Amino acid sequence: MNVIDSSAWLEYLSDGPNAKAFSAAIEATTKLVVPVVTIYEVYKKVKLEVGEDKAIEAVAVMSRGKVVDIDVSVALEAADTSLAEKLAMADSLILATARLHQATLWTQDAHFDGLAGVKYIKKR
Repeated sequence: MNVIDSSAWLEYLSDGPNAKAFSAAIEATTKLVVPVVTIYEVYKKVKLEVGEDKAIEAVAVMSRGKVVDIDVSVALEAADTSLAEKLAMADSLILATARLHQATLWTQDAHFDGLAGVKYIKKR
């Protein structure tokens, strides 16, 4: 199972330098878990930078995976993750979702580097 961090989604959707590093995990939709908070972050950023139509297209691509809402178990796991790893709320929600689904978190955000269950690709 795979969870894609917002930074990796944005890289893939914009066909950035690291897009190919994330493509296999993103395109294996039967193994893709999508935390709802990543939809929020990606939609907001894409809408701000390129407009609502592209933002809606991004959400459609993301929704090909299994979208996971924030429920009590995710919230508690995220709070514990935030305390243990010193992560911000959104990052802890994303990592907690990955861990609860025994998924690998794919990212290019350096603050995830070295954490268990994370596949970090250095941003180019």
